[in-house]
Amino acid sequence: MAAAAAPFAGPAILSAKSPNSFFHVAAMGVGGMAGNTMRSVAQHDKVKVVGLCDVDSKTMEIAQHDFPDAKAFVDYREMLTALGDTVDAVTIGTPDHMHAPMAVTSLRAGKHVYLQKPLTHHVMEARVLGQEAAKAGVITQMGTQLHSSIESRMTAEMIQSGKIGRIKEVLCWENKPSSWWPKDTTRRQVGDPVPATLDWDRWLGVADVVPYQEGAYHPKQWRAWVDFGVGMMGDMGCHYFDLVFACLKLGSLNRVRSLGEISTGPLYAKSRHLELEFPGSDLTVDDTVKITWTDGDAPYAKDKVIQPAALKKEAGSCVYFIGEKGAIYKPHNQRPWLVPDANFTRDDYLTVPPANHYTDWVDACMAGQKAATDLPSYACPLTEAVLLGVLAERHGGDWIEWDAAAAQITNKPELNAELTRKYRDGWQVEGLG
Repeated sequence: MAAAAAPFAGPAILSAKSPNSFFHVAAMGVGGMAGNTMRSVAQHDKVKVVGLCDVDSKTMEIAQHDFPDAKAFVDYREMLTALGDTVDAVTIGTPDHMHAPMAVTSLRAGKHVYLQKPLTHHVMEARVLGQEAAKAGVITQMGTQLHSSIESRMTAEMIQSGKIGRIKEVLCWENKPSSWWPKDTTRRQVGDPVPATLDWDRWLGVADVVPYQEGAYHPKQWRAWVDFGVGMMGDMGCHYFDLVFACLKLGSLNRVRSLGEISTGPLYAKSRHLELEFPGSDLTVDDTVKITWTDGDAPYAKDKVIQPAALKKEAGSCVYFIGEKGAIYKPHNQRPWLVPDANFTRDDYLTVPPANHYTDWVDACMAGQKAATDLPSYACPLTEAVLLGVLAERHGGDWIEWDAAAAQITNKPELNAELTRKYRDGWQVEGLG
C-alpha cells in the first residue's frame, strides 16, 4: 500500500517546464467532502488552486474567500474549456451521478484526476473510466483517504506478512447513523421553489429532471436516491472494500447476492445484507474467498467474531479478517487488533511510516508515478465490485454471476441493461451515456 510505486507510463503534465512551477488544480465541487479534498490537496506547497466549480453560490462564496485568485464557474465543462492548458489536474467531489461524466471529460482533456468514491454511479461507467484513465496516461487517485492511513497500512502489512495465516473469510459491518436519509422521501410532481443560490438544472446534470424538494436532495440527502447516489453500500462500502482489496490483493468478483431487504422504489433500503465471492489469492485459504457486508443494524455473524479484551463494547463499524492462526478486528478509522489476545504480543504489531493520500497524489503526478489507488489497475475493479453489490440489493435472493472479462451478468442477462444509464439530453458524454 505504498503511496507511490514504480514509474507510470505517462509523463507528468505540468503547467510550465521549470522544476519550481506550481501544480495547477481545478476543483469540481467545493463544499462538504469536495471542499475538504480541495483544501487537503492545496496543503502541498507546489499546488495552486486556479479553478472553482460549484452549482451552489453559497458554497462557492466560502471557497472564493479561501482561494481568491481562482476563477469561478458553475459548469465544469465551461471551466475545462476556459482554463485549458493552464490547469494540470482536477479534484472531483460532487454527488455520485456526476462523477463519471466529470472524470472522463477531464481525462480526455489530459488532466490528472483525484476522484472521490464511489468513482461512478453505474458499473459500465467504472469500466469506461478505467479504460479512459489508462489511455490518457495521467495519474489518478480514488478518494479513499483511509487507504493511506497508518491503521489501514498496518493491517495490510500484518496480513501480508502472515501474522494470522491465510484468510478464510471477511466480515464487514457498518452501522453509521442514518443522517444521510432524506427528511422528505415522497417524490412529488410539483416541487418546492428552488433557492436563488442553487442552479438546480446543473445539479441534476446527466440525471432525468425531477422537481426540487426541500430536505430531499441537496446538499446532503441525495445518497439515498437511486437517481443520484448508490446508498450506504456504495458510500461506506468503498472504504471497507478498499481495505479488503489492499490486504488480499483482490480483483473482479465472481458473484454477489442480497440476503436482506430489497429496494424497489426511487430510494435504496435503509439496511443491507450482502454476500460477495471473489477469486482467491496467495493470501487466502481457498481459491475463492467470501466477504459479507451488513449495514443499518442488519445482523452479522457475531458467533464468528472474537472481541479484543481492551474494547469494552463491540465496534459499530468494522472489518474482521478470519485467518488460519487468528483474526484481525479493525474498527472503522481506528487501529487494528490481533485476536485472540493471548496468541499475540506487542511485537506482532508492525510499524509503518505515515502517508498523506492527498499530497502523495500530487507528488505522484509531478514525478510521473502511479498513485496509491490508481484507477485502471486498482480502484475501478474495486468500484465495479461494490456497484454490483448495489445492484444485488435491487434484485435480492439468487446469486448474480459476473463475467468480468465480458463485463456481463451471465445467469440473469436481463440485468445487463441496468449496468449503464442513458444521460439526459444536453449532457451526453461519448461512450458513457
